[in-house]
Amino acid sequence: MHRKYYILYLLFLVCAFTACTPRSIREAQEVVAQADGLWHEGRMYGVDEGDSATLAQAYETLGQWQWFYADEYAHACYHYGRILREKEHPVEAMECFINATYSHTRDYHILGRVYSNMGDIAHLAGEFPLAYDMYERSGQMYLRNGDSLLYYYDLNNMAFELAENQEYESALNLLDHIKQNCKYLSVIEKTNETRIILFKHTHQYDSILYYFDSVPSYVNNEPLVLISKAQAFCYLQQYDSATYYAYCTVQGTNDLFNLNNAYYILIHCDSINNAKKVYSLSAERSDVQKQLEIRQGKLSRAVQLLEQDLHCKPNLTWLYAICATLIIVGLVVFIYVHKKRRQRALLSQQVNALEEQHEQIVQEHSEYTNKLMAQVAETCTLLSQSPHLSKDLCWNDFESMCHFVDQQLFMIASKLRQKQMLNETEVRLCILVLLGLSRKQISETLPYSLNSVGKLKDHTAKLLGTTGKNLHDFLLNMAVEG
Repeated sequence: MHRKYYILYLLFLVCAFTACTPRSIREAQEVVAQADGLWHEGRMYGVDEGDSATLAQAYETLGQWQWFYADEYAHACYHYGRILREKEHPVEAMECFINATYSHTRDYHILGRVYSNMGDIAHLAGEFPLAYDMYERSGQMYLRNGDSLLYYYDLNNMAFELAENQEYESALNLLDHIKQNCKYLSVIEKTNETRIILFKHTHQYDSILYYFDSVPSYVNNEPLVLISKAQAFCYLQQYDSATYYAYCTVQGTNDLFNLNNAYYILIHCDSINNAKKVYSLSAERSDVQKQLEIRQGKLSRAVQLLEQDLHCKPNLTWLYAICATLIIVGLVVFIYVHKKRRQRALLSQQVNALEEQHEQIVQEHSEYTNKLMAQVAETCTLLSQSPHLSKDLCWNDFESMCHFVDQQLFMIASKLRQKQMLNETEVRLCILVLLGLSRKQISETLPYSLNSVGKLKDHTAKLLGTTGKNLHDFLLNMAVEG
């Protein structure tokens, strides 16, 4: 009884907590839901629509309640981290992504996105082994979520990091694995870009230009492709082509790495540049290098934050406190159980005695029921074998027939009539079925045609809640048990 009241009390507390959710949390949940909606449309909350300050407030609010709203907090971390990355704040963004990994969410898709962003930051910082590790974790999250497409994209990212880290054989093996097992054409096309980077590091410039033919036309204007073309032509001493693609890179990207490489090619490969133009390009490249230096400093601090998180030893004070509490509670429970053991043993004996008594009653009832069924079956057999069945049953007088059947077969006719759902013909049919007559004998006794007997039998059985096939056993149980 006390346990029942305890459970009801807990349910009351849960309901009260749910009903009294602070307004700030509900508003934060709405902001995260809006950010998710924009994200699925390919837009970003705080950039394309919405206020980044509002999302920051939602991130802070849900952070205080993350044990109760793990999924919403993880999404808030992801969206706010994306905004911070967009606004060139990689340290704060990394902090958001790290917090998402501790949110205890089971939304593996959002965790995959989080680890992928952490890998992007590590890649930009030049920490390729760390980026590989983050992409690997991201891929595992996608795999647990059943998303094989994004999983293979992460495998390509891992191959890219291996190529950047000059682990060429491992990168090629991973690319071959993707080619053999991946069914997505977009991923296969993406691996061609990775192979281009791999060939660039191994100075296979002819192979780079060959693989450009494998890249889809819509990718040809991608900054990575353009600058790789420019570098390949530059090393092959085809300076006009190198200059052309370098100019295309400058006009088509804001990426600092690509701009820095493009300006280098323009300065050193454009034979028609005059001194004034070279000076202008050098100044622009100096500006890009200054921005790169500033950004690299931020990225380095973000990577340091990630490495500290990966290598820090967890604070186990809370675990020790929980263990101590469990030990104390265990001792109290042990003492309580020890005192109640005798009472439980006595109660167990009483229950066993009642169970034995119940089994005996059930067995006696089963034996009695079987005896009655045998008696009914014997009576039915004697009646069905009578050469004067219609006369014995008083077939032409329905009331007399019902009276006779009730006397012989445990009131079966009255039980059928009390249901008030069968007409006279259907009651007669039930009596003949219970006697075990064949369809032909029933047809001659009713009288009905053979086809009509089958339809009548199925209809009557349906009224009684059974089937024509099981009607005899149903009537037998009704006669014995009522």
